[in-house]
Amino acid sequence: MFAKAFRVKSNTAVKGSDRRKLRADVTTAFPTLGTDQVSELVPGKEDLNIVKLYAHKGDAVTVYVSGGNPILFELEKNLYPTVYTLWSYPDLLPTFTTWPLVLEKLVGGADLMLPGLVMPPAGLPQVQKGDLCAISLVGNRAPVAIGVAAMSTAEMLTSGLKGRGFSVLHTYQDHLWRSGNKSSLPSIAPLALDSADVREEKGAVQVDSTLRGDMRHMTLEGEEENGEVHQVCEEKSLSEASEDTSTGGLNQDSTDGKTLQEQMDELLQRCFLHALKCRVKKADLPLLTSTFLGSHMFSCCPEGRRLDIKKSSYKKLSKFLQQMQQEQIIQVKELSKGVESIVAVDWKHPRITSFVIPEPSPTSQTIQEGSGEQPYHPPDIKPLYCVPASMTLLFQESGHKKGSFLEGSEVRTIIINYAKKNDLVDADNKNLVKLDPILCDCILEKNEQHTVMKLPWDSLLARCLEKLQPAYQVTFTGQEPIVKKGKICPIDITLAQRASNKKVTVVRNLEAYGLDPYSVAAILQQRCQASTTVTPSPGAKDSLQVQIQGNQVHHLSWLLLEEYQLPRKHIQGLEKAPKPGKKK
Repeated sequence: MFAKAFRVKSNTAVKGSDRRKLRADVTTAFPTLGTDQVSELVPGKEDLNIVKLYAHKGDAVTVYVSGGNPILFELEKNLYPTVYTLWSYPDLLPTFTTWPLVLEKLVGGADLMLPGLVMPPAGLPQVQKGDLCAISLVGNRAPVAIGVAAMSTAEMLTSGLKGRGFSVLHTYQDHLWRSGNKSSLPSIAPLALDSADVREEKGAVQVDSTLRGDMRHMTLEGEEENGEVHQVCEEKSLSEASEDTSTGGLNQDSTDGKTLQEQMDELLQRCFLHALKCRVKKADLPLLTSTFLGSHMFSCCPEGRRLDIKKSSYKKLSKFLQQMQQEQIIQVKELSKGVESIVAVDWKHPRITSFVIPEPSPTSQTIQEGSGEQPYHPPDIKPLYCVPASMTLLFQESGHKKGSFLEGSEVRTIIINYAKKNDLVDADNKNLVKLDPILCDCILEKNEQHTVMKLPWDSLLARCLEKLQPAYQVTFTGQEPIVKKGKICPIDITLAQRASNKKVTVVRNLEAYGLDPYSVAAILQQRCQASTTVTPSPGAKDSLQVQIQGNQVHHLSWLLLEEYQLPRKHIQGLEKAPKPGKKK
């Protein structure tokens, strides 16, 4: 509704009697709000304005503004909260979750389709057709949109999560949000599941975990026990997500009669061999066993399968790796107390050489297409040069003016043509160029203008490039190139010390490379099994930073370099990764 600019008809202060009526309307519309909360939302003394406007499609909308931010809007006698209000009361409406890349479509005016929903372990919230709902992103409970359910929850599940799910009315970053203070999306931690009854047939095993998710439909659960990390990786198709998970994501094989434990042992070895054959390189060694599991083995888990070491016969990662060491596939050493690393791999071992890499399943493609998620492709970044006022005379003959952007090869061609056209190539030495008044003014220092008469070609070209202003061009897949002055800021990874002498890893400038900080935070939260937060980046306008507990540079390095394929020259701080044998 607010994807495009709206027209304001009037803006007036709300009177005392109208405030009381508005409080009564809010209480009726949102009965879960207490009296104090209603009084906070609709203040008694602070400025409160009523703005009447017309949306771009002609709808007449009434907006209530408090403290400079729109807090409520009324359409056809129905009252709706804005995202500013929902950030203060995130549980005001039943909330459905989608993927971060879907947000751009919602901001552009699209409705939310059911294949884009993320199925939480507890199931979808129960709603009826026409109910008002909030929409949040994976890994962050702060709503990014509100909409009206196009069908009931039961109908959503019956449809196999296909079709239109919600008519979206208002989103973060739309023009209604822009009419406020434009504050960034806050980071609100997902609610913990009070009791996820995930049980095995033998022994009741309760898992108390935090709802997490990433762009690859993966749920990770972690538990610390005797200093060892036990993790669970689960991937499901959307249609399967609503089914009972009591079997741990593995079905009894009726054809060969294998037990769940035997199936898990096979899956564990398959992910182990796949990771060694395709993901681990000799340069990665020594490799922390926890990193090997989190960054390599989990990503090799086939679609629709669940990797849980505790459901295998090994129970612990260390015992499994000991077995692989006895088979002489790998060598594991404790480089520091309590911290094990893989120090050697026999890539010529028959079990590795004979392992056949499985093809990607059609299910994976269906999930990606259905959710609206697009695989990340690194941008094409090209250095450019901008013509300053002091160099205009040199470039005007070739049709360029102040502010023109040129590639290095173009600058070289222009300089060569200028020298030849003006007969500046030295007749006795073709490697030298005579400097005319224009070249002197453009590239020589003041104290050189009466002493330097000629320059070699390489020196002339180098000086020209130095005098031009730096610029760059960024091209994302399927988009028009973006040209900016200056140098592109690299992704910046730093380590900081927090309270209790704990280290945190901070990542900045992800947006410049088309990466969503919230998506990156969700992935790192799962892989590192550590808390993450997304906050405004200090000193940078409209930029966010991701903070991860502990030294997680190893995980970041793999994610940015190997999975996202970003050039190393655009990332600074990778050298801060913990050295093998040192604790994080």
